[in-house]
This record gives sequence, C-alpha cells and structure tokens, in this order.
Amino acid sequence: MATDKQPDLDRPSPGRVYDFLLGGTNNYAVDREFAKAQLEVAPGMRDFARANRAFLGRAVRYAMGAGVRQFVDLGSGLPTQGNVHEVADEVAPGEARVVYVDNEPIAHAHARILLEDTADPARHRALHGDFFDRDRLWRQVLDQGVLDPDLPVCLLAVALLHFMPPEREPEHALAFYRDQLAPGSLLVLSHGSVAEADRQRQAEARKLGDNYAQRTRNPLHIRDRAEVTALFGDFELIEPGVVWLSEWRPEDIERDATHSGALAGVARRP
Repeated sequence: MATDKQPDLDRPSPGRVYDFLLGGTNNYAVDREFAKAQLEVAPGMRDFARANRAFLGRAVRYAMGAGVRQFVDLGSGLPTQGNVHEVADEVAPGEARVVYVDNEPIAHAHARILLEDTADPARHRALHGDFFDRDRLWRQVLDQGVLDPDLPVCLLAVALLHFMPPEREPEHALAFYRDQLAPGSLLVLSHGSVAEADRQRQAEARKLGDNYAQRTRNPLHIRDRAEVTALFGDFELIEPGVVWLSEWRPEDIERDATHSGALAGVARRP
C-alpha cells in the first residue's frame, strides 16, 4: 500500500487519468486502461477534461485582468498544457506568483520538476499536502515566502471537490481556506454535475462513481447546482454565476454546454 509520500502504482490515479484524457504522457498503463474503460461508460469524459482545462485558463485570465497576481492551486494535479503560471505569464509576464498543492506524490514530483525547468523559483512553488490538513497546509503555503497574505489571492479548487464524499465534509475545509483570504480575493471552482433532466448522464455518473469507488482511493461524488453554489459561501459570484463549464465567459460558441459534465464559477470576497 502506498504511503503519503510513496506512489500507489497498483491503482489508477484521478490526476493521471485526467492527464491521459488531455493527451498528456505523465500516466501509466493502469491509468490508461481505467480511463479507456470509463470512456466506454461515459464518452463525454474527454470533453469534460478539455472544457475544464479551458475554463481554468479563462478564470486565470479573468483574475489577472482583475488585478489579482497571487494564486493557490489546490489539487493542481499533473503538469500539462496551460498551467496556472503559464497562463498568467502570458497576460503579464513576470508578475504572477503561484503555489501548487497536490497530495499525489507523482503529481507533486512532476510539478516540482516542471517549475525547476521552466519557471522562476522565486515566484512559483509546488507543495505536497492534503486539502483536509487545513491549518498545517495553509501555514506551508505561506511559509513558501512567495505570497503576501495581505493582498488578494486567487484560490483554485478546479475539478477537486467531486473526489470528496459528503461524509468528509469538504465544505468545512473550503470555508477555512476562504476565511484566510484578503478582501478582493477570488475563489475559482469547478465540480462534476449532471442536468437533473438528463437521465442517461445521471446513469453514467452513477456508474462512474461506482467505478471510481472500487478502483481508486478517490470515490467520485456528483453534486447538483445548489450544492455547488453553496461551496462559494458568502463570496459574491461573478457573472454569469454558477454555470456549465463552457458557459463561463466562453471565448467561442460551444455546442450543448451540459455535455461538459461539470458546473463552474468564480466568486470574490467582498
């Protein structure tokens, strides 16, 4: 069995499966086999991965346009095209500061290598940490010395919370992180969801959830629009609010946005 610092290569990893769906190479046979089997159950998984990555890019560009230059990416996953610091540097080169956080050892190792090879270590860091270890994790984030807690921070929880079942109460941990942020900070969030009227995809989601629970250490839990909206707490939602991934300030017209399989939004701390 894997420890917190030792990768488990006998089970598929959601982060490595996501990397495969995006066309990345930081994955293993166990991840590819699992992903291909899930695509048979839910062919829209690859559309979700691409739409989610595109949303991340749009949200980072929005944050930069709003004057926010600090980012904490919770559950950042494996490095792939369009990382937060890359998108931010396209908007304002040399200005953004990013702390990546992931509890998967391989994702953390690859993130550190990426940053060492391509980024300014004075501005960007990668941490191995657990979302639920909130006090300790936030101290680690600040101890990196790249963020100023008195200035606004863009906190990203993108495609993360649907791997956290209700009994773990992820909303409490997320509320803790929200409370640490200075006024003017942003919360960027996306979460697996399915339209209530879409019976076929509801069935696909249940099957996916069962498969993730059986094969990975990260069971999949889909939440509805009201539950996803509640995760923003008292932050003020930015227009257009909580919508399907490809509906959040799209750069072009995409077909049938509900096919993206997730809801997303950005909100600001007053």
